[in-house]
Amino acid sequence: MTQPATTGRAKLIATLGATAAAASLAIIAPWEGKRNDPYVDIVGVTTVCYGETRVEMRRYSDAECEEMLADAVGDFGGAVLERNPNLAGHPYQLAAATSLSYNIGKSAYARSTAARRFGAGDMAGGCRALTMWNKAGGRVVPGLVNRRNAEYRLCMTDL
Repeated sequence: MTQPATTGRAKLIATLGATAAAASLAIIAPWEGKRNDPYVDIVGVTTVCYGETRVEMRRYSDAECEEMLADAVGDFGGAVLERNPNLAGHPYQLAAATSLSYNIGKSAYARSTAARRFGAGDMAGGCRALTMWNKAGGRVVPGLVNRRNAEYRLCMTDL
């Protein structure tokens, strides 16, 4: 007897917990925006759906984009938890860090000041460090300033 495939959303909740999963999706989706057809982003990278770069570049349905987002957020959130396991009990800080990781990449997040501060238990300092990532192509981008400020506000919840 085969087991049913676990959906992206179910895997996401299993990885991050319900609160962090919901908060991660709620902050990432609007900032990334969704385009069902591939497009070139601000720094020249071809992306699709909610800023996904790791898939075949073709047209995707809304349902495929939603599933892809849930899978990706679980993947990036899992990497954040590997780097900062102490965020497991801090759903809003985990969601904000996951959003940053989703946007800048796992390895950049792992090397970031935010990750170092979270790892040291400095939650507020980690939240402040999120705002450092406001550049694309070497220049400050107002949209990234706004996104980082939204992540910071989320991150400071319940601190």
